Amino acid sequence: MEGAAEAPPKLEGMSDTPHVRPAKPAEPEPGTRARLSAIDILASVCGLFAFASLAIWGFVFWPFPWNLVVGIAAPVLAILVWALFVSPRAVLAVHPFVRALVELLVFASATMAWWSMGAPWIGLGFGIVAVTVGVIAGRRRFT
Repeated sequence: MEGAAEAPPKLEGMSDTPHVRPAKPAEPEPGTRARLSAIDILASVCGLFAFASLAIWGFVFWPFPWNLVVGIAAPVLAILVWALFVSPRAVLAVHPFVRALVELLVFASATMAWWSMGAPWIGLGFGIVAVTVGVIAGRRRFT
């Protein structure tokens, strides 16, 4: 039949394409952990500085019988809260925003401790560094 139009070519199914699956992100081998970055180290240093600041505040700012109690209790309480919510192996798995809020409260308490001891510039400097490192570290967890 010369006047009849040719049938369009039959489309092949997608089954002829190779099966491509996205590669999983590189995970450390069992028994190992991911490498530490500079932000991880700075976040750890900020946490240690906050705990030390609370201990200094407790021992220096309070009169004798209370300085022993507050000097020991303030950093222990901050470490306990940090271990429960913020640490990499936190006991309680919470939403990342709750984790950030708890971390911010620990840093804010250390900042206020420096302000109450009459060293507002140390408190302000620590607050700026700690919040900046916390934001960068928190953003990395989302990627």
